[in-house]
Amino acid sequence: MNLSVVYQPAVSASTSAYRVRDNQGGELDWANAFLDGQRLRQLSPRSLRIYAYDLLDFARWFEPQHRLLAEITESTIVDYVRHQLEQDPKPTSQTVNHRLGTVRCCYRFHTGQEIPAGQVHFQRRYTRRSPLGYGRLRTTVARGLRLKQDRPVIVPLSAEEVAKFWQSFRTYRDLALVGLMLLDGLRSCEVLALELEDVQLADGQMRVRGKGNKKRLLPLPPDILEVLGHYLRHERPLTNSHALFISLKGRQRGRPVTAAGLRSLFRHHRVRSRIPHANPHRLRHTFGADMVRAGMSLPALQQLMGHSQIATTMLYVELAPQDVWREYARAIEKRKALDSSHLS
Repeated sequence: MNLSVVYQPAVSASTSAYRVRDNQGGELDWANAFLDGQRLRQLSPRSLRIYAYDLLDFARWFEPQHRLLAEITESTIVDYVRHQLEQDPKPTSQTVNHRLGTVRCCYRFHTGQEIPAGQVHFQRRYTRRSPLGYGRLRTTVARGLRLKQDRPVIVPLSAEEVAKFWQSFRTYRDLALVGLMLLDGLRSCEVLALELEDVQLADGQMRVRGKGNKKRLLPLPPDILEVLGHYLRHERPLTNSHALFISLKGRQRGRPVTAAGLRSLFRHHRVRSRIPHANPHRLRHTFGADMVRAGMSLPALQQLMGHSQIATTMLYVELAPQDVWREYARAIEKRKALDSSHLS
């Protein structure tokens, strides 16, 4: 059975546009019923796409066994993990864990229960406390196999790298795109989802649709206000599209900038500026680190960046190595000053 994910515009508000089908057009009922259920929950198309590809990977391994979804156990999950780890290239631990989470959600959707243990038992006991470090430790027991994930450490761009990357852009559209990530912390998908009506130049603010279609109102820095004004008056092609950012030339002129187009734009300017690690996520991380250095509170930064959990915000405020060394040098100088005062 040759399975694939097919995109077809949804004919109703309760049907997912992403479907798992075989090469003859037949639908994989248990997978598509789950996707339709998530569509009822008003999940974003991006989330539905991710779920669809997670289920596709599991179905390609599971369906040739001619078993029912209700028959799987944690032993099945272990065999599925072994299958993934034997692939070349091997998926990351984060990818494997996300797939397992989707399979477990799908099982609960159809049975109303957790996946039974089977012949193996994975139970993890760990302690938790508030992300801010206060409160009592709480013991939590987690069941089910989960791979250990390396904690991501993303070093923000330095001021020199930001300046060099920024100077490689020439059009007002591109400057506005990069500026919204760097000075407002927007995700790449949030920038591409902006529409003309979301930008309120007179009030100096914009409406952003984040993950889960959650809306938040953000200020527009004066520099970005000026660049956006020039783009809208002088560069943006006449088009019926409601998207804020439009392709300026080529066969796609007048159409919204796509995710692939944005990736291509960044690839070009990484080569041109010789800043190989400049990407939308790193610009967003640089914004978070800069705001913390400037003294912004974590709750305010959480609101600006659209995080539902403050623990996520704290991942963006890891100190860069240069910050650590700066604090170390400051502490050493303070210690020397104290020692000299005691000696005198």
